[in-house]
Amino acid sequence: MHWISIIFIALASNLDNLGIGISFGIRSTKIPALSNGIIAVITMLGTYVSIALGDYVTEFISGFAANLLGACMILIIGIWGLISSWRAKLPEPPASDSPNLIDVIHHPSTADIDLNKVISWKESLTLGLALALNNMATGFGAGATGVSPLWTTLAAGLFSILFIYGGTRLGFMAAKTWVSQYAERIGGILLIVIGIYEMIA
Repeated sequence: MHWISIIFIALASNLDNLGIGISFGIRSTKIPALSNGIIAVITMLGTYVSIALGDYVTEFISGFAANLLGACMILIIGIWGLISSWRAKLPEPPASDSPNLIDVIHHPSTADIDLNKVISWKESLTLGLALALNNMATGFGAGATGVSPLWTTLAAGLFSILFIYGGTRLGFMAAKTWVSQYAERIGGILLIVIGIYEMIA
């Protein structure tokens, strides 16, 4: 079993969650346990579906070709993540009663619709879906390399809970941390490492 890849994929796919947790903590916005759990469940569902789809593709091509395809996808996603982290950030949109998924993906703070400094279970649905959609391409590539859908899904859910909780705590304690500034870049580097590892393993 690709334990190293499973752990790295779960870590890389949840660095956004860590950065988001920190950004909410800096804004003194709380994410209750129920909301955190809902985000984790949605993350797990997205991870499982995308990995299962990637695994399904392997039925039509050889194991070597499938592994190479998945590794290349993960590598490309990692490179794209690095490029995106260096590009100018989009300006944060004004508060809205019904922010769309694109707004939430780029600016997670818009998930707090009522601006009460608490992410309710309803608001966590939109935030969880945005995070899950953001990571589906990585899951598809991982599935094509042959990682276990079950263990990767469980690891993704666990890291999601830990990173959002830990991120908000860090954000409350520190106005700025290097993790929130470089989460996307670190995630890209991790994915590049996974892609190279899967190519040579």
